[in-house]
Amino acid sequence: MRHIHAPKGRTRIGISVLAISTLFAGTACGTSPKTVTGERVANSNSPVTATADVQKELRKLETSYQGRIGAYAIDTGTGKTVGYRAHERMPSNSTFKAILCGAVLHKARTADPGLMSRTFHWTKEDVVDSSPVTGTDENIKNGLTAAQLCEATITTSDNTAANVLLKQVVGGPAGMTRYYRSLGDPAGRLDRYETELNHWNPGEKHDTIMPACMARDLEKLTVGTALVAEDRQQLTTWLKATDTGDERIRAGVPQGWIVGDKTGTADGWYAAADDIAIAWPPSGGAPVIIAIFTHRDAKDAAFDNRVLAKTTTILMRGLGKTA
Repeated sequence: MRHIHAPKGRTRIGISVLAISTLFAGTACGTSPKTVTGERVANSNSPVTATADVQKELRKLETSYQGRIGAYAIDTGTGKTVGYRAHERMPSNSTFKAILCGAVLHKARTADPGLMSRTFHWTKEDVVDSSPVTGTDENIKNGLTAAQLCEATITTSDNTAANVLLKQVVGGPAGMTRYYRSLGDPAGRLDRYETELNHWNPGEKHDTIMPACMARDLEKLTVGTALVAEDRQQLTTWLKATDTGDERIRAGVPQGWIVGDKTGTADGWYAAADDIAIAWPPSGGAPVIIAIFTHRDAKDAAFDNRVLAKTTTILMRGLGKTA
């Protein structure tokens, strides 16, 4: 919905399937002996001070915020991870748009040459809230290329641009869910279009993802092999140009770090506020992948960007990234 622009399954068989599915989800999305998941350190025989501190600090922050925080960070250089409620479902809101554009780039590269430069059209009736690029008369008349739609989808979180890509390129929400699965993500799902996908209530599964899964998805798209190098570069260029996240992850990393991110916000729906990012240190070393999802207990509560910034700082400190 609105995006803040900063200043710059019961039978025995069913139970078994559920257990296997849950185990698979944890494995596919990065559970490892020293990864913090939920409310405990996965390997309690060998607790790691840094990860225990992450748990303590985020639990305290979560309590004061009167809501829920789901977070996961990956040091792509060492493979170390830290997180909190990392395998709990959270509403994805507009963070899915970064993965959506990964799907578009992949299709253009593997199945539909010329896709990125092809012009797509929509009508004035198709325009939904928070569509600063696709809502103009000129762009409604002339249309935009897939590349331009991706740029708008990520950098300004343009909702109509995302819907056009969903409907005309990737096969709707079901197609988006299939792309999550192609990345090895067993949890991520999209069920509706913008802006209805933001209408989420605690306990619902539609339009949700797990923080660890989202972080792994973003890792595969930006530093992994899900995309070729040229397309990885294009995706990260769009992420670095986003103008909606200055007060979230960008505000919580150490000074000098370069961040490419994609935010998500759902005003009026438990103050859901999210951000996913890839962040590079000033030294030019291996980047860190961060995924943070938050919502409050009261449906009409207001979100607070500072919670995402503070969560970022805690995660980075847990990874030993303090400068």
